[in-house]
Amino acid sequence: MRIANLSGRLVLIVDGRAVDVENASDGSFSADPQSVYERWEVFRAWAEASRLPEGVPFDPADLGSPAPAPRQTLAVGLNYGDHAAESGFDAPEGLPPVFTKFVTSISGPVTEVKLPGDGHTDWEIELVAVIGTRAEQVSEADAWSHVAGLAVGQDISERISQLAGPAPQFSLAKSHPGFSPIGPWLVTPDEFANPDDLELRCAVNGEEVQKGHTRDLIHSVPALIAKLSAVLPLLPGDVIFTGTPAGVGLGRDPQRFLAPGDVLVSSIEGIGELRQTFVA
Repeated sequence: MRIANLSGRLVLIVDGRAVDVENASDGSFSADPQSVYERWEVFRAWAEASRLPEGVPFDPADLGSPAPAPRQTLAVGLNYGDHAAESGFDAPEGLPPVFTKFVTSISGPVTEVKLPGDGHTDWEIELVAVIGTRAEQVSEADAWSHVAGLAVGQDISERISQLAGPAPQFSLAKSHPGFSPIGPWLVTPDEFANPDDLELRCAVNGEEVQKGHTRDLIHSVPALIAKLSAVLPLLPGDVIFTGTPAGVGLGRDPQRFLAPGDVLVSSIEGIGELRQTFVA
């Protein structure tokens, strides 16, 4: 099953077309995309059992984030060994670094992003997991049952402010408007042959800059949910950015950052792609 946010309304994507959920359910479910996670199990049962009307074509530019207003966004650093190495760190053995990306930075899959005037803006493709049912003190073996679905994410980062000062400013540097695109839709885990092994790719102006597989995550999606939920409850609709593989601009020699006119395309196997165009 694939769900999406089309012009602010919750839709199901069926055969590449959009079915409006509020209309198809005769009002049983709200048009608000974020609210569906509070009734995730009921919604999923309805969607799987219902005879849905034919959908309508849509423009991907009209899609928003499938989780546009999470109460908690948790982002994980140094979760691929090759990225930890290019960043000059050892791979973390315990809970990896965790920070947040503020909700006003979240956007949809096809966007125009304004570059900070004096920054070094970098790319980080990531698999995003959205929580479907509350997870608190859950085991790794049970963790997938708490996941509503997976999406493509970009943890766009402004490196100067991230690393300046007496302590790093990860959350602020990664939360400029448009710095957290998510999409193009949410894909439920059962849609994948193996949700723990998906290929990620990222390109700038057609040049591939990142390629990896989620099988190489130091802490898998279930492991992250188990470790995070041991500290705090994960709530329906919460978003987890799971980390990026090697190939970011900061880790290159010479370093490379995004410039006005650059087009960033990020894709994950079995999900789809994001497309960000950067402007001054």
